Amino acid sequence: MADDPIVLFDAWFAEARESEPGLAESMALATADAAGRPSVRMVLLKGHGPEGFTFYTNLDSRKGEDLAVNPHAALLFHWKSLRRQVRIEGPVAPVSDKDADVYFASRSRESQLSAWASDQSRPLPDRAIFETRFDDMRLSFEGRDVARPPRWSGYLVAPQLIEFWTEREHRLHERRLFTWQGAWSESLLYP
Repeated sequence: MADDPIVLFDAWFAEARESEPGLAESMALATADAAGRPSVRMVLLKGHGPEGFTFYTNLDSRKGEDLAVNPHAALLFHWKSLRRQVRIEGPVAPVSDKDADVYFASRSRESQLSAWASDQSRPLPDRAIFETRFDDMRLSFEGRDVARPPRWSGYLVAPQLIEFWTEREHRLHERRLFTWQGAWSESLLYP
């Protein structure tokens, strides 16, 4: 058994990138608001390491609002072709402005413009409004770099719990649970 769940995640993630027909980076992100009402959506993993798992979003989105009042999240990777899942839970903190700027600069120009044009998670009376705003942003930034909007950044989920689930015949699934208590400890769970 691996002593370090990050090393195990790296190995599983590398396999998923080779075999998963969809995006191996796709993960479900679960948050909860101040009243404890949960919400889940798919986002993309944009970095990971011993310090945690990073994703980016509009800070005024539903997930951004949830994390502002309840800075804890759960992530779930499901790699169907490998018959595996990885579940992660932990506190969430904003990434640095520098890290957000570097990642934002790596995005396609259209994605950068979309970040400016979108009031993510807010009601949109007509799709044409969003498309017009996108075109306005294209004109506004014509001939120059697109700066990161102040309401757009990233979050780092610092894992306190990582569970590796492997499908087995007859529902005899394998569940390995790693918990952080100053160091990683491992246990098994019944399926």
